[in-house]
Amino acid sequence: MISFVIVCALAWVVLVAGTPGLMPMAHRAAMPWGGAQLAMAASLWIVMMVTMMLPTVAPWVAALSTMGRRTGRGLPAGEFVAGYLLVWSGFGVAAASVQWGLHEVGWLSTASSLGPQAAGGLLIVAGVYQWTPAKQACLKHCRSPLGFFLTSWRSGRWGPVRMGLRHGAFCVACCWALMALSFVAGVMNLIWMALVALFVLVDHAVARGPWLGRAAGAALVAWGVRLVAS
Repeated sequence: MISFVIVCALAWVVLVAGTPGLMPMAHRAAMPWGGAQLAMAASLWIVMMVTMMLPTVAPWVAALSTMGRRTGRGLPAGEFVAGYLLVWSGFGVAAASVQWGLHEVGWLSTASSLGPQAAGGLLIVAGVYQWTPAKQACLKHCRSPLGFFLTSWRSGRWGPVRMGLRHGAFCVACCWALMALSFVAGVMNLIWMALVALFVLVDHAVARGPWLGRAAGAALVAWGVRLVAS
């Protein structure tokens, strides 16, 4: 578990150190997009998703470690995490594709930020989603790692990867709206990334996490209405 924490910390160090070199590409709004630009944007999104979401899987690794101690054998946490991050990497590619589409229709004020009206609309959508039953169901899953492993264990060579993929799908369904708000703050905005990553951690871990999410949703709606009205 200590090694996992070290990996999470190193991921953030690498991201912070590399961001100055990545930011110029992220703000070239006038540059026509092609395969190279899409690949670069996808790389940025994947790095961002992996760095932000890796800490949230720590309780799941801890649950695997606990089960391993009780059963007296090592459990494949690495394969589970690989499946989990694969799903978020797929989300990164999809987000980059959306970014390309928004660039093509002229909705981005920079290469990675929406204009005020579109940003306000996205904030409202993200805020409302925090109150939906789908969000609450996914959040319930994300807060119950031990229960998931006890009821949905998959054995065999690819079992841990399949479990990681399934958990990743729930996690994306829980957090996609918050991640989409990168189009409001700007892709690779380190302050925004840190705030969202911290919020997700608290949202998943604190007993009153659902109420925290709803309060944040109300604040996002208010912010969005203000932008649209302006």
